Amino acid sequence: PPHIVPEWYFLPFYAILRSIDFTIFGIPAKLLGVLAMFASIVILFVIPWLDTSKVRSSKFRPVYKWFFWLFVIDTFILGYCGAKAPDDYFLGIPGLKVIVMGQLSTLYYFAHFLVVMPLVGKMERTKPLPASISESVLKEGANA
Repeated sequence: PPHIVPEWYFLPFYAILRSIDFTIFGIPAKLLGVLAMFASIVILFVIPWLDTSKVRSSKFRPVYKWFFWLFVIDTFILGYCGAKAPDDYFLGIPGLKVIVMGQLSTLYYFAHFLVVMPLVGKMERTKPLPASISESVLKEGANA
């Protein structure tokens, strides 16, 4: 039923489930939606293998930092889309349905992990790493 909405922490995944409303290679839309929802959860467990950067901290990765915040915004958009009816207008914008914005956000969700993370990790020029953690934390290696 359309009036049933999951808890807030499930809303992005619910939006991914609902955003698949088309059939591919004879696989019904409902099954594709369920597969996409489970893939969106499973992909979180394979992030260590998808992130190809030698530097893990985004403090030293200026390009990835922007993509990270774009991903956070995308997740909030997915949450909003999961809470609204698919036929509503996204933020009241005429012509932009929630289902379309959910589909675009779902596309970026998977593109972030499968395209952006591996490519940015390989191509990004990171900031120089400090010689010691204390330099980064205590500013110029002050005594602890």
